Amino acid sequence: MNLQLALALASGIGIAAASGLRAFLPLFAVGVAARLGWIPLHHGSEWLASDPALWALGCATVLEIAGDKIPVVDHALDAIGTVLRPVAAFLGGYAVLRGWGEPWAQIASIALGAGAIAIHAAKAKTRLGSTAVSLGHANPILSVLEDLTSVGLLVVAILAPLAVLVLVVLLVWLMVRFRRGSRSPAPTPPVG
Repeated sequence: MNLQLALALASGIGIAAASGLRAFLPLFAVGVAARLGWIPLHHGSEWLASDPALWALGCATVLEIAGDKIPVVDHALDAIGTVLRPVAAFLGGYAVLRGWGEPWAQIASIALGAGAIAIHAAKAKTRLGSTAVSLGHANPILSVLEDLTSVGLLVVAILAPLAVLVLVVLLVWLMVRFRRGSRSPAPTPPVG
C-alpha cells in the first residue's frame, strides 16, 4: 500500500470515529475541507462540497448539536443515530478514499461504518448510564465533550491523518476502560 492510500485510510478512520459521535458534523467538515482545497474527494463524492449539501449539512449539524444538549431529545437522536451514523461514516470514509479502486473503497467504507456503529453504541450506553445516575443533568456536559472530541478527530483526520490513528486508539481505550470501570462491583467494606 502506498503512502497516499494509507493516508486516505487513516483520514477515513478518523472521520468514521467522529461519525460515531455526530452524524452530520463529519460530512459537513469533509465538504468544507474539500471546498477549501484541503482534501481531494473520491469520484462521486464531489456533491459534499456543493452549496446545497453544505447548507443542508450545516443546518443539520447545528440542529443535531443543539438538540443533543436536551436530555430527552438526546436519546431520540441516539435512536435515529443508530441508522444515520454508520451511513455518515460510510459516506465520509468513501469520500476521502481517493485513489482506492473499486470495490476496495466501498468495502473499506462498510468497515468504517461498522466502526462508527461500535463507537455510537458505546456512546449511547454511556448516555443511558448518565441519565440513570444524574437524571439527565450530566448529559449536556457529556454532549459538549462529544462535540469537542468529534471536532478534534476531524481536524486531525483532515490535517494530519496518521496522527488521528493515535487519537482513535486512545478514544477506544478510554471507552473500554470506562466501560470496565462502570461494571466493576463496589468494594465491600472490611469486616472487623
